[in-house]
Amino acid sequence: MQLTPEELISEFHDAVMELYFARKRIAHLEAENAQLRARLEAVETTSGTDPAV
Repeated sequence: MQLTPEELISEFHDAVMELYFARKRIAHLEAENAQLRARLEAVETTSGTDPAV
């Protein structure tokens, strides 16, 4: 399958947009993960549970 230059540009644009939104989602998930880890650490600290056990 051979694409025209316009089709190649459109495909590239679509890929760039997908990457942009994937990176935003990753950043959101990393922030959520950090919050959850902090909450878990706080719960474990107050309950005296050792997370390594």
